[in-house]
Amino acid sequence: MRRQLTGAIAAPGMALGRARLVQPNIFHVDTTPLRSDEVEAEIVHLHMALDTARQELHELRGKLHGALAREVGDFIDAHSLLLDDQELLRGLDELVRVGHYRAGAALKLQRDRLAAVFDAMNDPYLKSRGEDIDQVIGRVMAALQQQASAEERKLASRVGEILVSDTVAPADMANYTGHGLLGVVGSAGSVYSHSAILARSFNLPMLVGVRDALSAINDDDLVLVDGEKGEVIVHPTAQDLQRYRTWQREAANEGRRLARLAHAPTKTRDGVHLRLFANAEQSSDIAQARNRGADGIGLYRSEFLFLRQRGLPGEEEQFIAYRDVLLGMGGLPVTIRTLDLGADKADAAGLVIRGEDNPALGVRGVRLSLRYPDVFSAQLRAILRAGVYGTVRILVPMVTHAGEMAAVRSLVRQAREDLRRQGHELPERIDIGAMIEVPAAAIGVRSILEKSDFLAIGTNDLAQYVLAADRNNDALGDLYDPLHPALLRVLGHVISAARRAGKPVSLCGEIAGDPIYAPMLVALGLCEFSMHPGQLLRVRDKLSNLDHGMLRALAPSLVRCYTRDAVEEQLREALERH
Repeated sequence: MRRQLTGAIAAPGMALGRARLVQPNIFHVDTTPLRSDEVEAEIVHLHMALDTARQELHELRGKLHGALAREVGDFIDAHSLLLDDQELLRGLDELVRVGHYRAGAALKLQRDRLAAVFDAMNDPYLKSRGEDIDQVIGRVMAALQQQASAEERKLASRVGEILVSDTVAPADMANYTGHGLLGVVGSAGSVYSHSAILARSFNLPMLVGVRDALSAINDDDLVLVDGEKGEVIVHPTAQDLQRYRTWQREAANEGRRLARLAHAPTKTRDGVHLRLFANAEQSSDIAQARNRGADGIGLYRSEFLFLRQRGLPGEEEQFIAYRDVLLGMGGLPVTIRTLDLGADKADAAGLVIRGEDNPALGVRGVRLSLRYPDVFSAQLRAILRAGVYGTVRILVPMVTHAGEMAAVRSLVRQAREDLRRQGHELPERIDIGAMIEVPAAAIGVRSILEKSDFLAIGTNDLAQYVLAADRNNDALGDLYDPLHPALLRVLGHVISAARRAGKPVSLCGEIAGDPIYAPMLVALGLCEFSMHPGQLLRVRDKLSNLDHGMLRALAPSLVRCYTRDAVEEQLREALERH
């Protein structure tokens, strides 16, 4: 019988497929006590499952490159640490040896104990970290089942077309996508989570907050995910299937229409030219950016060079990588962001920083680079040498005050002098800009502009810091809001300061590539956007239908709004009038 569920749209599109349920919170285990002569064999069985889970995470970590390594790696590392947690392991062994629990029952009991601890916490963020426990224990449980029988191994290896789960870990999202995944339905989750961002990058329709998904959908049910209306149809009717086929035809036509915009100028309805850049970190991104008609690379993430191998890349290796990017863009400008790693990833790159409780607020970005001037200078030298093969700019991440920009400029001058003495050909000029993602930098942007040739606003982190809301925390989904009036005022302040100083400013966060936010950003005065290359055509299409003058006139009233609803109403009324 047909059933319709609703949820929040995390990634648009439609998909039709068989449901595959993942229920990490539901464990069916054998509670029969072990006999004394079975204990040691059960301990071996348990540790084999733990080893299997560790190996799965290790192999998945090795498969990830570029954006996935950056976005998903943290979660894999956190889960790996949990699997090596001595308190967890001792507790499991004790339950088997002393309590004579079977491995599955011990895992379930330990999971329930830990879940109760997290549920009792008052801090919403810490409470939400209980999901990590569920996902790790669920992975070990699956490993136990894989060892149980050939039939269970066969079932466990099946990857469904439509994944239905409570929440989907970014690591699993990346893994399933490589095995034919068509869409995702989550009974919980946030539209701003890393998994949602990955789904949009993969063009996978995804709904979150579908409350009855796990109880209303059974494994192998035919499911239609409608990421246009925010609906999940279980056992779709002939009418539903006809609507899906109609959408497929329209999507194909829309794709062909957008393809014609690939090399068209980005110009508003009243003739104002805007610039669309691409975010990139590997050769496939460069090729896609060129094919979609990007105006250049607005954010080239250099840290992938430091993460794709153990140890530090040398100056020559970096030079070749940067040179190839510039050549690949055929003379279009390329903005290379210097190393943006925190203490949580610095060790993998061969840099040692003492353990930090909160790496997001620790020694990362330019703070890390300035602590390792030799490593930083090698990167600056490589960028300067590559600069003769095109137009390159240097972007400095995690800037807090103008003194950091002054220190970077000093290192660039020194690197330039050293290279000249060594006989290297160098570009006459390289612009150096600051990434505005720290509230202090946004508030004190005028002093930073005195030491910068341009600005790039990183809204992913800026929004988290301004709103004190982790975008991956479901409990804070209502707070992490790109249309929050406070964030609008911060953005408006930074963009206005750069315009008054006569210096370029771009925005390279997630909202730059979302057509929903394009009117707001244009109203605030933004003229340069940088986004995933796959989003270029949709944003170009949206911007070409906007009236620049009308939106700019709206800016003063927008930044005076006190609620998100007021912001949306102002934009809606203005767009309807025009």
